[in-house]
Amino acid sequence: MEHLDLKKEVGTKLKEARTAAGYTQAQIAAELRMTQQQYSRFENGKFELNYQQLVFLCRKYDISADYLLGLNEF
Repeated sequence: MEHLDLKKEVGTKLKEARTAAGYTQAQIAAELRMTQQQYSRFENGKFELNYQQLVFLCRKYDISADYLLGLNEF
């Protein structure tokens, strides 16, 4: 799998998880201490998450890192 495809796949899953949990980008961005525009770049596959952001979002959205990274389907 190409690197850019993985960023887009992660971004798509982030957006799906966020909307399913009922949060806006602005709400999540505020918790991550960034702007909504910065957070949107994760969902659009333009920026990569760091480890702390990955853990925070997995816990916030109640999803596994394996799912988010495409290693399993749950």
